[in-house]
Amino acid sequence: MPLSSHQLKPWMLSLLRVGLYLTLLLSVIPALFDQAATAQETANDVVAVVNADPITRKTLNEESLRRYGHDVLENMVNRHLIMQACKTHGIEVTSTEVREEIGRIASKFGLSMQSYLQLLQEERDIQPDQYSREIVWPMLALRRLVANRVQVSEEEFNQAFLSQFGEAVKCRLIMKASKADAESLRQQAIANPDRFAQLAKEHSEDESSASVGGLIPPIRRYTGDSRLEDAAFALQNNEVSPVLQLGDQWIVIQAVRRLPETTPSPQAMPSIREQINDRIRDKKMRGAATQLFAQLQSEAQVVMVFGDAEKTQQHPGVAAIINGQQVSLAAVAAECTKRHGTEVLEGEINRKLLAQALKKAKTEVTDADLQHEVQRAAGSFGFLTPQGQPDVDAWMASVTSDGTTTRDLYLRDAVWPSVALKKLVEDSVSLSDQDIQQGFESSYGPRVEVLAIVLSDQRTAQKVWEMARDNATDAFFGKLAEQYSVEPVSASNMGKVPPIRKHSGQPAIEREAFAMKPGDLSGIVVTGDKYIIMRCQGYTEPVVKKLEDVRSELVRDLSEKKLNMAMNIRFDELKSAAEIDNFFVATKALPRMATAPAEPIKK
Repeated sequence: MPLSSHQLKPWMLSLLRVGLYLTLLLSVIPALFDQAATAQETANDVVAVVNADPITRKTLNEESLRRYGHDVLENMVNRHLIMQACKTHGIEVTSTEVREEIGRIASKFGLSMQSYLQLLQEERDIQPDQYSREIVWPMLALRRLVANRVQVSEEEFNQAFLSQFGEAVKCRLIMKASKADAESLRQQAIANPDRFAQLAKEHSEDESSASVGGLIPPIRRYTGDSRLEDAAFALQNNEVSPVLQLGDQWIVIQAVRRLPETTPSPQAMPSIREQINDRIRDKKMRGAATQLFAQLQSEAQVVMVFGDAEKTQQHPGVAAIINGQQVSLAAVAAECTKRHGTEVLEGEINRKLLAQALKKAKTEVTDADLQHEVQRAAGSFGFLTPQGQPDVDAWMASVTSDGTTTRDLYLRDAVWPSVALKKLVEDSVSLSDQDIQQGFESSYGPRVEVLAIVLSDQRTAQKVWEMARDNATDAFFGKLAEQYSVEPVSASNMGKVPPIRKHSGQPAIEREAFAMKPGDLSGIVVTGDKYIIMRCQGYTEPVVKKLEDVRSELVRDLSEKKLNMAMNIRFDELKSAAEIDNFFVATKALPRMATAPAEPIKK
């Protein structure tokens, strides 16, 4: 039996969705046997389907490159410089070494490697393979490159040993911004050394030590400023130092007592020596690696092609040329997608939804619409010319001042969606006389001054209400609020809360509040899971008496609010009614650790 036209459409949509699922499945099956996530990225050309309309990986790569290309390329160039240096010196950092280093770092925090990587992913949005490839591998490679430059001398060991186990001086400190003030306090301390702690409490501008009478951690040799160490070790107990300059502050210290050196057992010395040498070596390696990296950057011949129209014509498909080697544009796009694909794809899905809705409504967003919205935004945020007109140039300069947002991105990611939603709802939004009247009452009408107590259960609310009724004063009500209210503002302000206005979205509270006279106690108002008791203190006096005096401003604000509300509702409706399959997120759910930081390099 042939299908009718209204039956045919859903049948074809279902068939298309099945076909896309089969395409995805066929691409996933071989990937499961050979690095699932990597094969998925290269074999599957569809990353999402929105109402049977696919979004391809090519589109996702292009949009990710558009937004993050410059930052990602800079990072890739730096990695390539390190890779080239490693190749020149015959150095290889293996995936095993990367994993061991991650394990060592994790153990410093008392975490397993898995827990540490999970923490990085949750707290800093750094994927395991990104962390190993972009952070740990370069660090290990640079350390290997400078390893032969770093040696720990016996003198360095001895100084580090003394800083950890040597004699120390326990001191008090007074800090002042003025040298004259510090000198005055020093003279008082010399005249009466026993008052040093009190002087520090009363006058020191170093709050952390002032609160404990000026006490600071014991001063040891070779741990910081040698002038401070020399001054501390030159003092006898209770003796006061000269005034010393520390940065832009002036300080005076008093020796409390000497702490004798600690002598580790002979059995512990080999382990201690190894720990100290490792610490010194790591510190020196970090400094040497930083210097080497700066040297690599300064000596490198880097041509940045991406973003330069003329160079792009000369080197099509190339993002950068590093010491004669090319980094492909495709590699940068893939890296951008790997890092930021999830958020970019979410934006593309939303854009697809809006485009589909515009097409269904037989309307479109024009350049004139975009320019009008930019002008509106400029005026709304107070960017005006001396003549009172929207200053679009100043507004665009502000929008793009962060160095990452371009005019094109602003129009595409912020302006276009806003205009699209307005197009979809503007015909359904109207402002009635009742809306205007309620808006006037809400913004300019009288408000009820109340004390309030917010409670979380009915039994307590009943008990508190009875106590408030039996002792009907503001002072007693305030004490009840301080003791019982679970809402921080009312509890900390003796029940005082912002005045209640009409049409604020809390009808139950409003009805009770506006029914009271000064001195009245409300009933128990139930809102959600909270129980509210109010005591009326009076009404505010409106500043604006006549609606006509503010009608134009009120209409503009109310229209904007109503339009924004309709836009939000419409967008939520589009998303809830849409059939969206996000294959990219499913792929990202397969975590992996990079085995090498390589990107395609062309000769």
